[in-house]
Amino acid sequence: MDYNKLAELLFPHITKTPEDYEALYPQRDLPEGAKVTRLGPSPTGFIHLGNLYGAFVDERLAHQSGGKFFLRIEDTDDKRYVEGAVEIIINSLRFFGINFDEGATMTGDIGQYGDYTQSHRGEIYQCFAKKMVADGTAYPCFMTEEEIAQIHEQQEAEKANPGIYGKWAKSRNLTMEEIQAKLAAGTPYVIRLKSDGDMSLPEDQIRRVQVKDAIREILDFPANDQDTVILKATGIPTYHFAHVVDDHLMRTTHVVRGAEWLPSLPIHVELFEKLGWEPPIYCHTAQLMKIDEETGNKRKLSKRHDPELSLDYYRNQGYHPAAVREYLLTILNSNFEEWRMANPDADIDEFEFTTEKMSNSGALFDLNKLNDISKDVLLKISASDLYDFLKGWAEEFKPDLLHIFEDRAYLERILDLGRAEAKPRKDHIYAQQMVENISYFFDDMFRIEDEMPAEAAADVATIIAKYLETYDHSDDQTQWFEKIRQITEELGYAVKPKDFKKNPDQYKGHVGHVSTVVRVALMGRQQSPDVWEIQQILSEDRTRARLAKFL
Repeated sequence: MDYNKLAELLFPHITKTPEDYEALYPQRDLPEGAKVTRLGPSPTGFIHLGNLYGAFVDERLAHQSGGKFFLRIEDTDDKRYVEGAVEIIINSLRFFGINFDEGATMTGDIGQYGDYTQSHRGEIYQCFAKKMVADGTAYPCFMTEEEIAQIHEQQEAEKANPGIYGKWAKSRNLTMEEIQAKLAAGTPYVIRLKSDGDMSLPEDQIRRVQVKDAIREILDFPANDQDTVILKATGIPTYHFAHVVDDHLMRTTHVVRGAEWLPSLPIHVELFEKLGWEPPIYCHTAQLMKIDEETGNKRKLSKRHDPELSLDYYRNQGYHPAAVREYLLTILNSNFEEWRMANPDADIDEFEFTTEKMSNSGALFDLNKLNDISKDVLLKISASDLYDFLKGWAEEFKPDLLHIFEDRAYLERILDLGRAEAKPRKDHIYAQQMVENISYFFDDMFRIEDEMPAEAAADVATIIAKYLETYDHSDDQTQWFEKIRQITEELGYAVKPKDFKKNPDQYKGHVGHVSTVVRVALMGRQQSPDVWEIQQILSEDRTRARLAKFL
């Protein structure tokens, strides 16, 4: 077989050579040890936590080493393409603090290694497919879908491994005359890799390949035996081929991707070998898991069953990106929490991220833990910055709430409530919850949510009347509480809760029940921050107006 003649027959329109592209995409001029990473999402309209998880690893590896991190749009599967998905990807990742040095943007490419959208790089892939045909490492396959389906049925009947390989690769040994005849007849074809592996051999004779994974150390597996498709009949490459060509030409040093790609690794390693290129260092991350509420067992996060898999969930709820980033590091590196305890006020970027500290057995995602971490992170963010974050969230997701931002000083006092104490309150988790927490400060959202304490239900009007008689907005906290104690004693309640507990028959209730009556009247809730502080923020007029409704 004259493979050069075959390559020209199949790709007469391809005039550039591999050497042309090697010159067009030279080695990057970067410091020694600098890593080049990429994120390659498919534009399906669904950007999920796994994308952010991997992007965070990419970003840390590149930027901690003085390297480059780029965005490549992997849209070779046109059936899954969703209009506007690229904008969703870019905006979602930017929101969570993932910024690229180069790659696709909403206004065009940035960087010298583009085009960064795979559907725009067709001639590049065909050039290297042509090279493989000329080298005798790839061939045209004319099998129809019906023929392939029949092969799969026969393989099932014989209990053979599925796929096109060995005796099942019907087009592999066609003569030049047979190929020319099929081309002349207009028979559609794909280009397949001519694999070296042979799984029909005895196990001890099967060639094995070893690859060093930055997370999983040495991976040992049988060499690929599949004649996998590298170019579809349309001339569009498969993911297997496109990412190999692109990662080489874009000079990617580290490929971060999920463990679901491990079964494909033998194919990718063989493609690098056949093209004569050094493969990047692969970093196969652990799958994101959660505890199933029904079974109590670990399972993969599911697009169908777990809304928290989608990044839209965190944006709609209004999680602060700093909180999400902080949480992700706790599941990405096993030593991060220890570092954070030793460096409570340090910038997160000061933490030295390493792949060696990543789990390879399944990263457990826990929404409750994210919420706890979010409380700690938001406590360190100033009221002014929280105001800006909350307003930005409302503008995008809750425009009906924008009226609460009309008085900035008022809202900042609310957001700071209880945060300056020796044991500060950690009330804030995410924007939606924050609004619900503080809603009673705004008359249009104020609701009586809790009942009055049963111990004081009969005295509600009397307690509030006496409270209003002595109310002085200029009282300090000590003066205010002394008046609560006086009302408590006058109406037959125990000033000390422990006295009521010891002798419940001698009192109607205790001081906590009396103050809770005031609390429910003002906030609509039995639990809240300090009542005196809340009154100071509400103002005297609003305080009196709310209390008067209970008389």
